[in-house]
Amino acid sequence: MRESLLRNKKIWLPAFAVVLAACSATVELPQSNIQAPKSGEIQDPISESDPSEVDVKPNVAEDPFEGVDLRFNLRYWPDTDFSIRNIDLGEISSGGPPPDGIPAIDNPVFENVADADTWLGFDWPVMFFEDNGVARAYPLAILIHHEIVNDVVGDLPVALTFCPLCNSTIAFDRRLADGTVLDFGTTGNLRNSDLVMYDRQTRSWWQQFTGEGIVGELTGTVLEVLPSQIIGWSEFKERHPDGEVLSRNTGHVRNYGRNPYAGYDSIGSNPFLFEGDLDGRLPAVERVVAIEIGGTDVAYPFTLLGELQVLNDSVQGTPLTVFWQTGTASTFGNAGQDTGSTAVYNRELDGQVLSFQAALDGFRDEQTGSLWNIFGEAVDGPLAGSQLDQVVSAEHFWFAWSVFKPDTIIWQPPAA
Repeated sequence: MRESLLRNKKIWLPAFAVVLAACSATVELPQSNIQAPKSGEIQDPISESDPSEVDVKPNVAEDPFEGVDLRFNLRYWPDTDFSIRNIDLGEISSGGPPPDGIPAIDNPVFENVADADTWLGFDWPVMFFEDNGVARAYPLAILIHHEIVNDVVGDLPVALTFCPLCNSTIAFDRRLADGTVLDFGTTGNLRNSDLVMYDRQTRSWWQQFTGEGIVGELTGTVLEVLPSQIIGWSEFKERHPDGEVLSRNTGHVRNYGRNPYAGYDSIGSNPFLFEGDLDGRLPAVERVVAIEIGGTDVAYPFTLLGELQVLNDSVQGTPLTVFWQTGTASTFGNAGQDTGSTAVYNRELDGQVLSFQAALDGFRDEQTGSLWNIFGEAVDGPLAGSQLDQVVSAEHFWFAWSVFKPDTIIWQPPAA
């Protein structure tokens, strides 16, 4: 059957699928020649290898997926078991690049804060991850060109992932229940505009947004999502002056100062390569910070958070607080708008449920008047030194979260 899967005809991809490929890279220019893109301009991404022809589905008479209009290159995947899957293969389409055309970073190199400070802007967004006393920052200026970093942080094997088209940064534990450690690459394919990853051990496919295996041997397996944050560079270096920062020394030639998706994150934009139904309750590319607790999905729109700066909520009996503060530029950079950064915490501390309000220099709890920062740490007052427990959350574009979580509750301020 595998041989029959590889006997394919060929068609040309529409040009736009290559130009607007979700997981593409750019050729690096000397820093002195870097030009910021014009407002609203989408740069032409160039993949590491970018074939102009792709194969279509095999002979229908022998095709185990009869009736499915395959829109990805099957011949790249002779070792993937497509008979095992939990999604409709017709939902997957090529983003343009081939597998690993957008290369994951497998041997990350890190630099100190002083060195990183020579090229990172004060408000540039970084993905912050910490484990076992090791604090690391992964600049989105690098992640946007690689999308996956296979790393080990404090002895914990993790995958730091970023899908530019969905504005989704998610950290995963790379270990399976049996102790197997996976490493991930990019398939070059999309589902609902979201990155489809693959693991190199079984060649199974994974949905980045959910961390679930969707095709192949590990279908149905769900990776553990780990707490992470998007914060401005200045916040990271102040809190972690001895922290480690992902270096531009990735082994690949990329222009880490230029954004191939400039203008895409405007709230009036339409999603690229997205064919699903849009949930009109919010603009498609409205930013939300979203959580799932006890089967209940809740999204907190940035437009509201920007006005309130802090809110108190309770989901499935868990008391929560959501912090928002300025100082983080648009994920898509290039002197982009200040979209701010968020964090979600359990507001119960030592048996006491705290309520928070915005302060000039952070957030204050109403019970003790202690001052807290965006990292959920009390920095002044009776509770100084205390730490709130972080709740797993992620910042996404609304269209992406809602298509995977259609029953999401959109938080609204309580009626006066």
